[in-house]
Amino acid sequence: MDRIWRMIARKTEEGWIRAALKRSRVVALLGARQSGKTTLARTFVPPGSLNYFDLEDRASLARLDEPDLALRPLRGLVVIDEVQRRPDIFPLLRVLADRKPLPARFLILGSAAPELLRQSSETLAGRLETIPLEGFRLGDLGMSAQTRHWLRGGFPLSYTARTEADSLVWRRQFLNTFLERDMPQLGTTIPAAALQRFWNMIAHYHGQIWNAAELARALAVNESTVRRYLDLMTGVFMIRQLQPWFENLGKRQVKAPKIYVRDSGLLHALLGITSQRDLEHHPKVGASWEGYAVEEILKAARPDEAYFWATHNGAELDLLLFCRGRRIGVECKRTDAPTLTRSMRIAMEDLKLDELRVVYPGDKRYPLGKNIEAVPLAEAVDAG
Repeated sequence: MDRIWRMIARKTEEGWIRAALKRSRVVALLGARQSGKTTLARTFVPPGSLNYFDLEDRASLARLDEPDLALRPLRGLVVIDEVQRRPDIFPLLRVLADRKPLPARFLILGSAAPELLRQSSETLAGRLETIPLEGFRLGDLGMSAQTRHWLRGGFPLSYTARTEADSLVWRRQFLNTFLERDMPQLGTTIPAAALQRFWNMIAHYHGQIWNAAELARALAVNESTVRRYLDLMTGVFMIRQLQPWFENLGKRQVKAPKIYVRDSGLLHALLGITSQRDLEHHPKVGASWEGYAVEEILKAARPDEAYFWATHNGAELDLLLFCRGRRIGVECKRTDAPTLTRSMRIAMEDLKLDELRVVYPGDKRYPLGKNIEAVPLAEAVDAG
């Protein structure tokens, strides 16, 4: 993995971490299992160092039997991997981060467990900066990788697998392991089979408005249960809930979130898509492309806020981004040559957009109207 990582440089994430460590006493690198957190952290502190603790390793756990004795003498940058396994050390980190002068800063890695997020934010308020890590971005890989990246997703071992079949096997094994081992380790008591059925159902609702009543009927549970499942899978970065934007515009607007499986490769494994040919002929191909483009744009833009917008009269916008005081609209179209639509004009006017970008899988940028452009996805995410 380290060799592969060097081949696919992740200078953007490294830069974010270095900048965060200059600003903050504790930095949390959070993301799903196997998204590359450990490999990235090892570019800062080697695993053999006394300043590196991997809490899935028995030796590291043993060193932390007395956490104050283990951590207080250390100087420089200290890495604690899979920190959700020892939530009891957060109060100690607060004490160590408040020392003056400050002898050590801490880079903590976690699998986005809800308990980790809750406890760290409460205990380390004002001291903690979080950075999400979602696996390889299209911007890491370049535009020539777009087809492969869309099919296989961004998990490093899925993307770099020797063949499409090997990648699919890895993703299927990841799904099983995640539900049967990782989720219980994060404190979840929901049976793996129940979460598997829910995840499969969400894959078929990918790109649609959340309808708790419909999913509850399909799964033969109540609405509060499916809502709990949704929040749980969102909290571990497997599902994205894109919230609706609504203002008093005199129109009936959608006020439920839009649901996506965040990694396109996992979505395709859940849908039984085994190859690029399968994907191109699958009825969910348009929704898959939309979700893929939405994720890559959000990773690249890092907006202050992000929403979707839709009215009950049919006008809609895939993304409404608030970036440094500007309103930017994004429509994701899987077509060879996007054209201006009535819905786009309505969105420009009603939402008072500064610009609207119609992102598509082509390679030419061209205007569609005043402050409206068709933009290739690779260019929208600054892929080289």
